[in-house]
Parts: sequence; structure tokens; C-alpha cells
Amino acid sequence: MEATEHVTRTKSFTYKTSTTWTEGRSGTIASEGKPTMKISSPPEFKGERGVWTPEDLFVGSVEVCHMTTFLSFAAQKKLAIVSYRSRANGVLEYIDDDYRFTRIVIFPTITVGAGVVETDVHALLREAEKHCLVANSIASIVEVNPTIIVHQG
Repeated sequence: MEATEHVTRTKSFTYKTSTTWTEGRSGTIASEGKPTMKISSPPEFKGERGVWTPEDLFVGSVEVCHMTTFLSFAAQKKLAIVSYRSRANGVLEYIDDDYRFTRIVIFPTITVGAGVVETDVHALLREAEKHCLVANSIASIVEVNPTIIVHQG
């Protein structure tokens, strides 16, 4: 990752990956300092089963970005997060002679400490949805449908 300062004090970051074809519609993806992952087209597009696909990574990128943005905002507000887990569904549709993701729905289940007000959690989820850079970089609709659990203990 490289950062450069501009006169206006904004930062720019570059994230680098590399892919290598291995066989068929499969290969690997790597990024310096991180484990290499096997990748493929999805089985419905003649790829391998059980291997990460660009589609999985795309939906996962939105899901991870939303989680980390939410957790950042929660930490700033000193909101007691006991646990966070989520799942996401990405809808891929054939539109105008091409496939595209039209919707990604994230279903987080968040457990918060006793005394945390549920409306505060929802407000931070909306802020995370608004400021998630990956979601802001795509044309698909991104929805967040949370379950909030207040931890009593």
C-alpha cells in the first residue's frame, strides 16, 4: 500500500494484487504479505467448485467493508460491541446483454453491551452504509438488514 499527500491534505492509496493462470478457468490471486488464494470462475460459468470466485470476492468485499466501517464508527462512539457476524447475498442478473450485480443484501447480527441503545446501533449502521468505500464504488444497490442483540450480562 502506498500513500501520497496532496496539497489539499487528502490521501490516495494504491492496493496491488496479482493473478496467475494455472489451468482451465482457475488460477491464484496474491498480494504482498498475504496468503495466496486459489481462484476460479464459478461452477455455473464452467469453473471449479469449492474455490473462491470473483463473484464471491465482490460480495465479500462489500460485506467486509461494511463491517469494518461500522466497527470503526462504533469505536469512535465508544459503543460496546460484544460480537458481530454477518452473511451477504449478491444477486447477479443478466441485463442488457451482460451479467451484473444488481443488489447486495447484508444481514449482520450484532450483539452489544447492556445499556447500548438499539437506535444508536441502527444510526451507526446507516452511517457505515453511507460511508463504505466499496459500496460507494459500485452501481449495485446495497442493503443492510441487521439483527441487534443487547447482551445482558
